[in-house]
Amino acid sequence: MKTTLLIMAAGLGSRYGGNKQIDRIGPHGEILMEYSIYDALQAGFDKVVFVIRRSMDEIFRQMIGDRIAKKVEVHYAYQEYDSLPADFEAPAERTKPYGTVHAVLVAKDVIHEPFAVINADDYYGKDAFQAMADSLHRMQNEREKASMVAYYLKNTISENGTVTRGVCDTDASGHLVKVTETYKIKRDTDGVIKDFENDPAGIPLKENALVSMNFWGFTPWFFETAETHFADFLNSPEGNPLKKEYVLPALVDQLMHEVSLPVEVLETSAVWFGITYHEDKETVQAALKALHDKGDYPESLD
Repeated sequence: MKTTLLIMAAGLGSRYGGNKQIDRIGPHGEILMEYSIYDALQAGFDKVVFVIRRSMDEIFRQMIGDRIAKKVEVHYAYQEYDSLPADFEAPAERTKPYGTVHAVLVAKDVIHEPFAVINADDYYGKDAFQAMADSLHRMQNEREKASMVAYYLKNTISENGTVTRGVCDTDASGHLVKVTETYKIKRDTDGVIKDFENDPAGIPLKENALVSMNFWGFTPWFFETAETHFADFLNSPEGNPLKKEYVLPALVDQLMHEVSLPVEVLETSAVWFGITYHEDKETVQAALKALHDKGDYPESLD
């Protein structure tokens, strides 16, 4: 059975500055997403779909796509305003993309098998990809089912500013019940991780609280329902038409309540890291070098 890795790489990286998705950050000039691809192939994934902007196409293929295509099936999908529903016209003043649901939907014509979704600018860890690969294989005869890799909050914090995390509630069977988008999370001067969005003094959060880092697993059925919900979202008068976005946690939460979509939570103790702020780059570089030095990765990922 085929399993596909969809990599969302069309984001603007506004907080970091520049195209962080194609910044050479590994000790031998690796792009961060190369580690995800390497780990995915080791776990048995056999197809990669890149979601990018057309303006990135040439440099993206030169820097990573053409090399990856020598060892795995590769496809491209483009997250642009012309990939919106035909009966919807985006406001002329809008510059932001329409979110991660839109990013996944643009790949619907090239994915016909269970697939995983990740961000291009995150490091997820080997264990996470193996857990997801196993989950997708369990889904091969399922239709309305999903899964999500969940990390411990303490393993996802940036030292250089606040972060937003989807804090997860699960039931006794290990299925997702709720994802609460929690903003302005950081470790306080007293060493405790706190939510500063809902209280300026900070609300303490558990170190081992499970959080979503946008590592999802879906069946092709997801495209059908996402298309309908995305059209409804675009045509809804709610929200600022210049800024509103439809994100995967919001859609998954809707589906859990509307059609009782079961979402298997794949708990991992892996350390997640990514580049939210420019200052994160040095920390990520050091972490990647340590992984190479330990032997987790060869000198060349090719």
